Amino acid sequence: MSDKRKCLDCGEEFSGRIDKKFCSDMCRNSYNNKLNSDSINLVRNINAILRKNRRILEEVNHDEKTKVHKKKLLDKGFDFNYFTSIYKTQKGTVYHFCYEQGYLELDNDFYFLVVNKKIKEE
Repeated sequence: MSDKRKCLDCGEEFSGRIDKKFCSDMCRNSYNNKLNSDSINLVRNINAILRKNRRILEEVNHDEKTKVHKKKLLDKGFDFNYFTSIYKTQKGTVYHFCYEQGYLELDNDFYFLVVNKKIKEE
């Protein structure tokens, strides 16, 4: 019985442990990069938007509780379509969060910015 197998990336024959699938670390990395490349770009782009949103909220919210106009956030490049979580109070008030930085929509295109200190301390 031969212990020769073919590398999943380059197709070269190799020997070694029975559960080994690649002839080298380079082939293993190459294979996994190809396998994940489509989703990686999507995830990378969304994470960049979320980090930017968080940075904008943190920059504008100096006192950890601030009222700001929507235009100011939009002018800085904030994207309201991306957030990491939603918190709904018992009264039905809905806060959107980008990590620990949150906002609540008020009347007349104003937003109340808050910081979730529990998340910030973790």
